[in-house]
Amino acid sequence: MLSRVANSLYWMSRYMERTDGILRMLRINYASSQDDVQAFSWRPVLKIFTFLNDDEANALAHNTRGVLQYMVIGKDNTNSVLNMVTLARENGRSVQDHITKEMWQCLNDFYHAVRQEALAEWLQKEDPVTILDMLIKLGVLYVGTTDITMARGEGNSFINIGKYLERAIQSADILDVKFSNVNYDLDETKDTTYWKYLLMSISGYELYLKTYRGGFEAKNVMGQVVLNEQFPRSVLYSITRLDRYFGRLKNERNTADFNQIDFMIGKLKSKVKFSTPDAI
Repeated sequence: MLSRVANSLYWMSRYMERTDGILRMLRINYASSQDDVQAFSWRPVLKIFTFLNDDEANALAHNTRGVLQYMVIGKDNTNSVLNMVTLARENGRSVQDHITKEMWQCLNDFYHAVRQEALAEWLQKEDPVTILDMLIKLGVLYVGTTDITMARGEGNSFINIGKYLERAIQSADILDVKFSNVNYDLDETKDTTYWKYLLMSISGYELYLKTYRGGFEAKNVMGQVVLNEQFPRSVLYSITRLDRYFGRLKNERNTADFNQIDFMIGKLKSKVKFSTPDAI
């Protein structure tokens, strides 16, 4: 496979995974903002997904509608949903011969949905949850369509490498920002809703309740999001899948480069797998 094709598939997948993470984070944090309007701040979300400086983030931190506009359709925000989907579509269009027509249709539908002129007014005046749910479903449709229509060749491997690398980075970034608010103290007792919304933003709330019966503890939250191999958004799960799909790319022509990167991935996987919440 040509490197430019692999690069486009890889970035198409990363942009779509990032879009999904942003939308889920916005949806859950919007709900949180309605529970406690006075105390809520968007600063953690802006820190994770934007490149705003402190003054710019502080100016938006308590402006819910402003944040939604900036994060969903902000043309000057490189990580807005609009820009992410546009970039994913551009990458997909450049390699249309290497993806299925159903995948291209999903990318195209998402692109036109997020470019609707009415979207700005809806986000400003209507219930944002309806809009966010609609966009999340379009992303889920893309993921499912990719899974059931894409041939299991090199192209599929590069798509999954991009997907799981982006997911691992996202989960690590979310934990870093959230735990920095408690000074990385695993014994810190935070309001239950703090950990609840963190887990809900990465679709891990129900699994946590089934796994841990003793309520919300920082150490257990860290354990699930980093170390739980049954949790699809955990760092370890993502790295394990990254290792699997990268391993399928080995051939006689790329042995030297492959071995170097394979060693780095394996080393990272082992370091995470045999770690503990306290060590993290």
